[in-house]
Amino acid sequence: MEEPIQLEGLKVTLDRLTHFHDPETLPPDAPHAFIYHLSIHNHSQYTVTFHARKWVVQPKDGPSQVIEGEKITGKTPTIKPGQVFSYNSYHAVACHAQARGSFHGVDENKRLIFVTIPEFDLVIPETSDN
Repeated sequence: MEEPIQLEGLKVTLDRLTHFHDPETLPPDAPHAFIYHLSIHNHSQYTVTFHARKWVVQPKDGPSQVIEGEKITGKTPTIKPGQVFSYNSYHAVACHAQARGSFHGVDENKRLIFVTIPEFDLVIPETSDN
């Protein structure tokens, strides 16, 4: 089976991260949501299509949570050279954590590709009602 390659020229940036605390609407075991805004930049020479994502959320205290699935927020974005795909989603946590991951897909030559999502911290502000 072909191993995916990290295609040179693909990059993911964290554009914004917002903390949201609402114990009435979020699960009691994860009352803190971190809304992240990411962009996938295609500075390669190939058109790419992403079909899946993988996240690892590592709480400060406790085992890591692996989240894998098809699509990116319900989409399979195709990004041509020079284009950017931006979206937002969230992770809900109970304590400070770190998030990292990758997006997986194919290029126009049907090669399996991936791009890493840079690690970012999910730090619950001290002013929250924890």
